[in-house]
Amino acid sequence: MENVSAQKELAGGYCNHLNQYSRFLTREVSIGDIPMGGLNPIRIQSMTTTDTMDTIGTVEQTIRMVESGCEYVRITAPSMKEAENLANIKKELRFRGYNVPLVADIHFTPNAAEAVEKVRVNPGNYADKKRFENIEYTQQAYQAELDRIYKKFSPLVKICKEYGTAMRIGTNHGSLSDRIMSQYGDTPRGMVESAMEFMRICEDLNYYNLVISMKASNTQVMVQAYRLLVETMVKEGMNYPLHLGVTEAGDGEDGRIKSAVGIGTLLEDGLGDTIRVSLTEDPEFEAPVAKALADRYVKRELPLVINERIEIRDLPYNPYGYSRRITQPVQHIGGHHHPVVMLDVSSKNLKDPYFLTEVGYKYSAGLDKYNMADQACDLVYLGDALPSFSFPGNLRQIYNYRTWAGLKDKNNCHPLIRLEDYATTSQKDPILNLVSVNAKCYSKILLSLLDETVVLVLETSSEQGMMEQRDFFVALLQSENQIPVIIKRSYAAISADDLQLYAATDLGALFTDGFGDGVWIDAPMTVGLPIMNSTSFGILQATRTRISKTEYISCPSCGRTLFDLQETTQLIRSRTDHLKGIKIGIMGCIVNGPGEMADADYGYVGTGPDKITLYRGKEVVKKNVSSAFALDDLIELIKEDGNWTEVK
Repeated sequence: MENVSAQKELAGGYCNHLNQYSRFLTREVSIGDIPMGGLNPIRIQSMTTTDTMDTIGTVEQTIRMVESGCEYVRITAPSMKEAENLANIKKELRFRGYNVPLVADIHFTPNAAEAVEKVRVNPGNYADKKRFENIEYTQQAYQAELDRIYKKFSPLVKICKEYGTAMRIGTNHGSLSDRIMSQYGDTPRGMVESAMEFMRICEDLNYYNLVISMKASNTQVMVQAYRLLVETMVKEGMNYPLHLGVTEAGDGEDGRIKSAVGIGTLLEDGLGDTIRVSLTEDPEFEAPVAKALADRYVKRELPLVINERIEIRDLPYNPYGYSRRITQPVQHIGGHHHPVVMLDVSSKNLKDPYFLTEVGYKYSAGLDKYNMADQACDLVYLGDALPSFSFPGNLRQIYNYRTWAGLKDKNNCHPLIRLEDYATTSQKDPILNLVSVNAKCYSKILLSLLDETVVLVLETSSEQGMMEQRDFFVALLQSENQIPVIIKRSYAAISADDLQLYAATDLGALFTDGFGDGVWIDAPMTVGLPIMNSTSFGILQATRTRISKTEYISCPSCGRTLFDLQETTQLIRSRTDHLKGIKIGIMGCIVNGPGEMADADYGYVGTGPDKITLYRGKEVVKKNVSSAFALDDLIELIKEDGNWTEVK
C-alpha cells in the first residue's frame, strides 16, 4: 500500500473514537447568556446582510434570524462608525426583549469589542496585508514578524479581557497572509499555523475565551484543517471550542449539500461546538439547515470520554490529506474512473421510457433515441421488474440474481448477488457481478474468495452507518483488498430536505477520506428520483470526486456587500451553468473577495457602488467595470481562455 509509513508519521489523534460517536470535549466559553463548548449543545449562528448603519433594518433582520433558530448573530463592523453603531443596535434589541449575543466581525476596529459579546478576527486580515507575494524569511526575520503581530493584536486581546468579550479566531483558506503562504503554502497546515500564532499570543496574555474556525470553500481542505487543528491543540494542551462552516457554499441544493459534506463529516468525528451554514440566501434560511445537522447528534450522544483518547497511528490511510483508495477497475467502476451513480427504479412504470428523464436520460419518441444530461446516472437497479423498452446503451441495468439468470438477452444487464450466495452461485456474469455486503456483519473469508469481476455494494441503514462503512474500508485496506465498492445508504421515512443533508454527511464523509467508487442512495419514492439523482451528483461534486456542473463559490452577503448577491448569482448562473467543471467566485466586496474565492477559475468581485472587478484565478484582469457590462465581460474572459462552450 502506497506511502503508508509516511501516513503513519502524519497521523495522530483528532477525535475520541473512529467507530462510535463521541463528542470531543472542549473548554466552555462564555458568550453573553449562552455558553458554548463543554457539555453545552451545539450552537447555531448566522450573520446579518443589512447595512450596519441601518439600525432598525439590522434589528428587524436579527429578530427574524433569532426566530428561525439563531443563538448568536454576527454583524460586520469594518470601520469605526459601524463599530459605534453596534451599541445602538444592541440597545434596540434589548428594548424589544431580545438578548441574543452579538458577534462583531471586525477588521481594524478593536473598540467594537466593548459593545458586543464576541468578536471575530481573521488572522490573515487583522495584522497582515495580502499582496500575493512570495517572501523568503530567515528565522530571525520570521520572529520579527511574529513580534509585530503580537504588538498589533495585543490591544484587542486586552479590550476583550477587560469587557469579558469572547473571540473567534477564524482562519480562512483563501485569505492566508503572504507570510503564512510563503512559509507553509496554501495548505491546511498553513491554516492551522495561522490560527495557532494568534492563539499562543492570547494564552501568553492569559486570555482563554476563544473559539476557533478553519473555513474553506473546498470541503476536503476544510475537513483536513479542522482535524489538524485539533491534533495540534491537543499536543499543546489546548481544547478550545470549534466553530464549523464551509465558506461561500452557494445557494439552494448545492449550498446545502456542500455545507453538509464539510460540517457533517466533522460532526461525525465528534467535532464542532457551533455551526454557521453560509448560503447565498437571506440569513434566516441558514439556521434551520444548521439546526437539522446538529439535531441529528442529540439522541446519538454517548457519555463523553474525557481522559481516554485512542491513537490513530495505525490507520492505513491519512485523514489529513486526500488519497483515493486504490482499486482494480471492473469495467468503468473503480481504478481511475470517476465514482458512479446508481439508483433504484424498480417501482417505476417500466412500460414508459419517459421516466428516465428523472435520472438524466431524455427520450425522444420521434427519433427513438435518448439525450444524455451531464448528471445522468450510470446504473439502475430493477430488482425483479422487467422493462418493455430498450434502455440507453450506456446505462447498465442491475437485476436480482434469479431474474438476471432468466434473461435471454443479458447485454448490458448484470446481477446483484448476496455475499453469502456468491461462492455457490453456478452462473456468473463474465463481465460484472455486483455483490451486496452488510457493513457490520460479513465474512472476511468469503470476501477473500471474490474474483476480478466483482464490485461490492456496501449496505447499511444504521444510525452510525458511516462509521460502520468506514470500518469496512479500513478492513479492506488492512487486507490489501482492491475490489471496487459502491456505497449504499438506506433511509426510511425521510423528507427530501433531510435526505440531502443526511446523505451528504454520511456519504460525503467517506468520499472525503478517499473511500468509495460509487454511490447508491436508497430512500422512499416519495422523495423522488430527481432529488436522489441530483443529491448523488451533488455529493460527488462537493467532495471534488466527480465534477458534473459549474461550481459557484458565492458568499452569503453581509453589510459590506455592494450589490444584490442573490439576484447577481442567479443571473450569472443563468448564463454560465452549462460550463461543466468551471469554478466561478461571486463575492460581494473587496474585503474578503479575492481570498475567499481561493481556488476559483474566475472571480466577480464588488469593489464599489456599481463597480465590479474581474479576476482570472487570483489575477486582476479588469478593474471597476460597470455592473451593467460586468457579466458580458466575464463571459468574454472565459471565451478568451478557450473555456466557453455554447449551450446545446
